[in-house]
Amino acid sequence: MVVTQESVAVNGSRRLSPQEIADNLRERIRVGDLKAGDRLPTQAELAEEFGVERGTVRQALRALQEDGLLTNVSKGSPPRIALPAPTRDAPQPTMVSLAPRLADAFAAPQVRVDVVCHTSETLMVALGEPLRLIHEGSVRPRTIDVRILLPSRNIHLAFPVLVEGRGDDDPVHQRWLAMRNAQAQVLRNNLQATRATHGVDVHVTFRALPFTPPIKLYLLNGDEALIGYYVLTERQEEYESRTLDMYDALGSQSLLFSFAQSAGQRDAAFVTESQKWFDALWETISTELTLS
Repeated sequence: MVVTQESVAVNGSRRLSPQEIADNLRERIRVGDLKAGDRLPTQAELAEEFGVERGTVRQALRALQEDGLLTNVSKGSPPRIALPAPTRDAPQPTMVSLAPRLADAFAAPQVRVDVVCHTSETLMVALGEPLRLIHEGSVRPRTIDVRILLPSRNIHLAFPVLVEGRGDDDPVHQRWLAMRNAQAQVLRNNLQATRATHGVDVHVTFRALPFTPPIKLYLLNGDEALIGYYVLTERQEEYESRTLDMYDALGSQSLLFSFAQSAGQRDAAFVTESQKWFDALWETISTELTLS
């Protein structure tokens, strides 16, 4: 290695390179000295510890961020050790994998989330993590734009449906509609609350689809697509003193498969085409949705 003037300390000893500092921090993460969600020391503290300039520390932190080990680098506060994220080789249930992906997406100054789903229950729960980070000041998005496509109230849903078929009074549809509306209202209110508390410019819009989506799709900042399949099962549910035997899907247990723009040409094409598909549905056959 050629030792330049920049890599030599005042006392003549060699200064650590950004790669060496990154390797040191990477090892601390590997052995568990630094755990998912932990804050790193400040850049000034790391520079003092390693005896280097802050610029060297910043290069090391950016390298760790590119490896997916850090979040919130260069956001005005010490970065955090990244939460474990799902990989394409090991998809995880939606309820497990969606929250950390949303948390990373909300680290951007302009957040855009597009969703196709059957109800917004899982999204409502998963948004708790990025909203927590906003309230504690770890992430500071300037704008949040969320668009959600849900089935229309006026269609015969493919699921959930009664095992014995539909009747004139369909309690399964009534139950689904009440859940759809209540969850969407909570989601919208939770997001819009950040406008009053943190001055975030928030827009949450719903539109109705004339069909039952067989998949759930999450598009995050145009950079990542997460897709899962609704797998039907027969189950029972209590509703208004009745036991309903129905065919339904447990969306929170659907495995999410991740495709990222940065993961190669095939993944990038999937993200691009998924965004085109969503935009086409939004702009053509979807209709205004009223949460009532």
